[in-house]
Amino acid sequence: MDIKTIDDISRPDTYKGITSFHKYWGKKPTESLEYFIQNYTAKDDIVLDPFLGSGLISVEALSRSRKFIGIDINPFAIEHTKFLLCLPNPDEYWVAFKTVEEKVKKRIFESYVLKDNKIASHFLWAKDVIKSIWTKPDTGRSRIEREPSEYDYTLFNYYNDYKVKNIRDLVFFTNSRINSKPNMTLYDVFTKRALRNIDLIINEIKIFPENIQRALLLTLTSSSGQMSNMVFAISGRGKTTNKPSLKIEVGSWVIGFWRPELHFEINVWNCFESRANKLRKALYKTDTKKYSITNNITDVFNNGNKAAIVNDNCLQSMKKIPDKSIKLICTDPPHSDRIPYLELSEIWNAILNKTVSFDAEIIFSNAKERNKKKANYIEDMKSLLKESCRILSDDGLFLLYYNARDKESWRFMEMLETSGDLVIVGAFPIEYSANSVVQDNRKGGMKTDFVIVIKHKTSTILDLHGFGSLKGWVDKIPKIEE
Repeated sequence: MDIKTIDDISRPDTYKGITSFHKYWGKKPTESLEYFIQNYTAKDDIVLDPFLGSGLISVEALSRSRKFIGIDINPFAIEHTKFLLCLPNPDEYWVAFKTVEEKVKKRIFESYVLKDNKIASHFLWAKDVIKSIWTKPDTGRSRIEREPSEYDYTLFNYYNDYKVKNIRDLVFFTNSRINSKPNMTLYDVFTKRALRNIDLIINEIKIFPENIQRALLLTLTSSSGQMSNMVFAISGRGKTTNKPSLKIEVGSWVIGFWRPELHFEINVWNCFESRANKLRKALYKTDTKKYSITNNITDVFNNGNKAAIVNDNCLQSMKKIPDKSIKLICTDPPHSDRIPYLELSEIWNAILNKTVSFDAEIIFSNAKERNKKKANYIEDMKSLLKESCRILSDDGLFLLYYNARDKESWRFMEMLETSGDLVIVGAFPIEYSANSVVQDNRKGGMKTDFVIVIKHKTSTILDLHGFGSLKGWVDKIPKIEE
């Protein structure tokens, strides 16, 4: 296991292998997590993340023989974390994938067959018109483009009456920031041909043991964006050459639920197979050690379990944690209204058939019907600080990953200046470890977050460490300029 130094925090690596297998918004570099777990906790100390997200911290804690409690209102976050902590054997995973392939690939390909029996890989749509059809050559990687025929429309329309079977109805709100509307359905996001093929895959996934089933379902959710109507057709960018080009290229689902008029419909099996191959390769390079997991927080204290992974509102679950029992709290909560994680995860949770408690989410949402106002968000965050103060050990540490563009969203931090117990040691900026199309191109998109380092007023845990050498270190709440 790598030993992290304070300098490593300022030089984050890119995500790769298992950590890059599944998209999740707001992933942070793991170097800071590793450093603080390694240097400020000991064996069997308890690490808590009240906003679990992608769950990467769980692996960093448990692999170092710490105990761990992770809480998140998002069912997808729970499933992804359980996946990380109970990775399948790569050979077993691949046998399961090939079993699914044997059962459904031919049937799926029949839905994309062309008049000459070639199989389409991509359909380029301009609203309701097929502009071009792509097939793969027998050798090489170049695509073959062809004109559509009446046969292709007939085959597409054959699935017009299809009713989805294995995916629950979507729950959307009026949120212009992510282009969602409450009357949107699965049939707006996917073609009925795609939904029929996704259903075929889910039918076969159901037969496998839990950890294999979870891995296959996450393979499906990971590839679902490319199966949807949200895949932009890109021209003039030179995606692979970095030179302007008139050639149309395949984009990807980035964030939100935009369905462009010019978009791709991609062969569902090809999407699924591509992600399965990626996961298989990652599993061969990863320690697939399995950890004991419970969904009951008290088991970590009473029954010796190493990890509790809980789907709940963190303020409710944290009440079950004894006073002064947590050595390290490390968390990345929703940053006011920057990224609506739960709303964005809705397609994944629908495919996983998980019920979502939107009312219990701690967030400021732009969806008016959710009534998640900034004032309520600030009060919830104050409650988080208060509860964290209660459960944090006297020599414990609280790392809060946070950034918001408006000063109002930082107001909950005032509690640290008035409570008299928890105090801010300082803060340092942390860059995202992988380039983000959203952060790079969205107006006002932020490229860094801050790690706010908090401790009990009487603790001397950080006094002997040279945090001043961290790039951008400040010994107070970062100055926010609106």
